[in-house]
Amino acid sequence: MTTTDHPDFPLRPTLPQPGPGGQIVLLTGATGYVGGRLLRELQKLPLRLRCLARKPAYLKSKAGPLVEIAEGDVMDPASLTRALQGVWTAYYLVHSMGTSQAFEDQDRTAALNFAQAAKEAGVSKIIYLGGLGRTGLSAHLSSRQEVGQILRDSGVPTVEFQASIILGSGSLSFELVRALVERLPVMIAPKWVSVLCQPIAIEDVVRYLVEALEMDFFRSEVFQIGSRERVSYGGLMAQYAKLRGLRRLVIPVPVLTPRLSSLWLGLVTPVYARVGRALIEGVRNATIVTDPKALGVFAVRPMGVGQAMERALNNEDAEFSATRWCDSLSSGAEARPFGGTIVGSRFVDSRAMESLLTPEKLFQKLESIGGSKGWYYGNFLWQLRGWLDLLVGGVGLRRGRRDPLRLSPGDTVDFWRVEAVERPRLLRLAAEMKLPGRAWLQFEVEAKGTGSLIRQTALFDAQGLGGRLYWWALYPLHQLVFQGMLRNLVKGD
Repeated sequence: MTTTDHPDFPLRPTLPQPGPGGQIVLLTGATGYVGGRLLRELQKLPLRLRCLARKPAYLKSKAGPLVEIAEGDVMDPASLTRALQGVWTAYYLVHSMGTSQAFEDQDRTAALNFAQAAKEAGVSKIIYLGGLGRTGLSAHLSSRQEVGQILRDSGVPTVEFQASIILGSGSLSFELVRALVERLPVMIAPKWVSVLCQPIAIEDVVRYLVEALEMDFFRSEVFQIGSRERVSYGGLMAQYAKLRGLRRLVIPVPVLTPRLSSLWLGLVTPVYARVGRALIEGVRNATIVTDPKALGVFAVRPMGVGQAMERALNNEDAEFSATRWCDSLSSGAEARPFGGTIVGSRFVDSRAMESLLTPEKLFQKLESIGGSKGWYYGNFLWQLRGWLDLLVGGVGLRRGRRDPLRLSPGDTVDFWRVEAVERPRLLRLAAEMKLPGRAWLQFEVEAKGTGSLIRQTALFDAQGLGGRLYWWALYPLHQLVFQGMLRNLVKGD
């Protein structure tokens, strides 16, 4: 079945007219994982977009100038009444599992508030992303499906997508798999690692959400969405380990209850301690597509699990490179007194200093780094690192650099390669020495008063336990060398 032969899903898109007189699309949850990805795509469409946010300041850097940000909260009915005025379609992507209170009660109250406000405002359609699987098996899944039922009972046609694990850099399930595989060479795993799921890539989830916007629905519908493959959680971990070049041994045991599993998860991956139990109670049950009608209604053809995981890692590299790394330290980062800050699987060590030099002058000094000029501090230590790299089959320092004064993307600088140059603002180097992981060194320069500010960021994407031990062992030396380098760079001579 296609969109051409289903009476309830017309072929022609039904986007509202853009401009002041057009109807409005409301996006809730725009600061969340799925909502943030969806926000990017919606801003490309010819529509009026409004985002509901408890703290509008958090959205300003992500929302374009034409996006309206309405301050409000799904727990505050009055703010919903204001936000839903003139709204044609509303996305409901709100989830309370990360709160310290009973998330089921909060989710229920929020959904009831939103459903009533949407009905009273005359909203023509609600689009909701829920959970896949049989209800009643876990508090998390039951809550997600109860929210969908509340929205459908509102009388507003509701399109509910039910998904299993969402694969993408930054998604909770993907980060859980990553944390377990990266940190544990040997895993004593409960039997839920053999439970089947049907994951879906974040890109495919967003495509479904956008296509639903472009279609008319005359009644509420539930669509189960997933990739072409069914795979166990152990299989997901094995695929991730293969992509990262890691050898991992998984020993299943039948004795770990969901409570014990969540406590164990909290010890191994502390970032998940707060939501561990609810998450484990969900993953111990199969989450597979039993009704494939979404394939007959939408044009989306979900990618395979392996491709989704590979894209998650590749997209993470691209997004991390396109972002000021120092900005990442304030969001989703795990700060530690030793070892720098952890963002995902990456270790980040960042520092800044002011200089009396103009950005142009400072960048000229920076651009001559390496080769015969040296590294502005501890040249003997840099030479020693080069010799050690040669001993293990690396390139060492023998390549030097092509031009002593200017750098271009692709140039070599000793055992680094230039990844990006934006004069006089940015220089990023990618390491090509032998390492148990991948490393970058980035410098950002900006004007400050009559002088400038330079930020230096060292980033290491550790490969398994060996990579983490390598970073921790060299961290004191990095502090000495990088601090000295930056101190000499900012000098006026």
